[in-house]
Amino acid sequence: QVQLVESGGGLVQPGGSLRLSCAASGSTFSIYYMAWYRQAPGKQRELVAGITTAGSTNYADSVKARFTIARDNAKNTVFLQMNSLSPEDTAVYYCHVRTVGTTFWGQGTQVTVVS
Repeated sequence: QVQLVESGGGLVQPGGSLRLSCAASGSTFSIYYMAWYRQAPGKQRELVAGITTAGSTNYADSVKARFTIARDNAKNTVFLQMNSLSPEDTAVYYCHVRTVGTTFWGQGTQVTVVS
């Protein structure tokens, strides 16, 4: 089992920045991929950004050049730096990890971008 604890969400004005963190504990030795997803009201959950143990990253087109995902393998923590936030980024953001054989989700952290 892997436990995930997210932090860093909140309320921000358009153009502002937030940094999300997700710390994994438990059977972390088997994690090979960490990612952030988000789900806005009335919409499907979507991938925002992901990163492998080797550091390869992938991003949704809507966040490229604005968001940066990073990972501290020694601390089993993944970060999402979000810049130039817009109201369209408002959503619950979920940490997601993949291990050999299964996946785990965090409880979610709310990000609200409003004037």
